[in-house]
Amino acid sequence: MTAPQRFRDREVVFANGVRGETVDVPSASPLNYWQAISDPSAMPRVTVDGKLFLPKAAAGRLPAVVIVPGSLSIAASHLKHAETLVDMGIAAFVLDPFGARGVTSTVSNQTQFSFAASAYDVAAAVGVLAEHPALDRTRIGLQGHSRGGAAVLTGATRLFCATVHDRALGVRSVLAAYPWCGHQFLDPDVGTTEVRVIVGDQDDWVSPQQAQGYVQALRLRGAEATIRIVAGAEHSFDREEAIQHIAEASVSPAAPTGYLADDGALVHPTVGRPDPKLTDRDLAVYALKAGYGVRGATIGSQGDQPALFREEMTGFFRRTLFS
Repeated sequence: MTAPQRFRDREVVFANGVRGETVDVPSASPLNYWQAISDPSAMPRVTVDGKLFLPKAAAGRLPAVVIVPGSLSIAASHLKHAETLVDMGIAAFVLDPFGARGVTSTVSNQTQFSFAASAYDVAAAVGVLAEHPALDRTRIGLQGHSRGGAAVLTGATRLFCATVHDRALGVRSVLAAYPWCGHQFLDPDVGTTEVRVIVGDQDDWVSPQQAQGYVQALRLRGAEATIRIVAGAEHSFDREEAIQHIAEASVSPAAPTGYLADDGALVHPTVGRPDPKLTDRDLAVYALKAGYGVRGATIGSQGDQPALFREEMTGFFRRTLFS
């Protein structure tokens, strides 16, 4: 059986003639958040990559948005979002967290690499892009979808990102699309970063209520954070694809939140104390044994939902990256 082509080996050219340039990102695959924050020397290192799309005929340094895919890896919708941003005069970097790790999908098993690794990729990419001569390090935004939404939320949290890149560096804004919010820092400080979450009220992969709680925690910490819940929308409602059932999806949207201490140690929901040894798998097994696990979930859009998402995306980044 032929291995699927890696994203880095694809030639991607937008209708406007902009061609993607492969950029390597030195990253890591931490076992958990505690290792990433408190024992980084023990992390296995990995170089992930992505494609950077630069608008043509731009004057001065450009704002940029890092686009992070979800469990199904990079889809046509992510590239379309990148093309839309480029047409606005914003550089777009489509991150591939999967190819370098030999993973094609985490739909049936989210523990193939940790959520901490996903967030580490995001913060590492911000560090690399901040040094790119064509980009403005003070105008970097993040956009993550599903698992990628979780990654951009954590990747912007000061306790996490300040251990990955320059402590003085922070992203301007974060758009988290239907993010899984099952892991949250007890101190969710994001500094001056503005956060926007968008999720459908019919989402059966993630919990809109858990996302509401995260946004409220951000507000109480002093962040500018908002959420939009879209009536009738399923997971991945920005995809221009008919609604479909993914039978192999393994999800636990109603499971209790796993909170994170300042040092990155997970707090087991039934124990209440931080434990540096706890991993994603430990909490996933707990969720299954407690009866929260569900097999099968839905993705896709109907009507004008993809257009609604594009309007949200373009309006958010136009306001936060050009002001």
